[in-house]
Amino acid sequence: MLGPLIGTGAVAAACVAGYQSMSPTGQWYGRTFTSLPRGTKQMALTYDDGPNDPHTLRLLEVLAKHDVKATFFLIGRFVEQRPDIVHEVVKAGHVIGNHTFTHPNLIFESSGKTRSQLERCIRAIEDAAGQTPRLFRPPFGGRRPGTLGIARSLALKPVMWNVTSYDWQIPPAAKIVQTCLRQIRGGDVILMHDGSHHGMGADRSQTVLATGTLLERFQAKGHAFVTIPQMMEQTAASSLLPAVR
Repeated sequence: MLGPLIGTGAVAAACVAGYQSMSPTGQWYGRTFTSLPRGTKQMALTYDDGPNDPHTLRLLEVLAKHDVKATFFLIGRFVEQRPDIVHEVVKAGHVIGNHTFTHPNLIFESSGKTRSQLERCIRAIEDAAGQTPRLFRPPFGGRRPGTLGIARSLALKPVMWNVTSYDWQIPPAAKIVQTCLRQIRGGDVILMHDGSHHGMGADRSQTVLATGTLLERFQAKGHAFVTIPQMMEQTAASSLLPAVR
């Protein structure tokens, strides 16, 4: 009798481990920043897979219109292709982070290759922007034991998310907005994309439109859009407050 039970338990454990390796809010393989406490009237817009011509620049125009700063997780090979776009992102006051050099799923990469992916992206960003990224987001959210440790050894803070827009499927802007609205509870880190890991020139026009709609809707309700470092600073400050008795 024990044999089938042990086998079932092993399968269940493997399924949970697999889920944790891809879950944006899973914490089995190391602590990651995912959001502020629920109900907080702050949110962070984050964009993966750029820089991308022309939609990163169009997104900058929308963000500037609403006086909002966002966080961009950049792919190193695209940074090398379009350092001018990266320069504009930084010039506008946005935060940039490391999204690896070629966007592999790090679950399937060795420790050496993972480190190389992060180091090459760091160098590309330093060359293009004149600054060293301090944030890291794994492609697809994929990580395994050791992945986040490698990132931290390079002074990178792992960042995930708790609201998924599914904009990479290129739905209409209205659907992107509705998908986000179903998940937003305040204090959220919203995952969107200004580019595609498949190549430069991906159509992200619907993401740009959806961004404008989300900003109009939530700014009208008194919500503030901040960067990931600003959220992290707030979390750190809260942890220093004395406990209420």
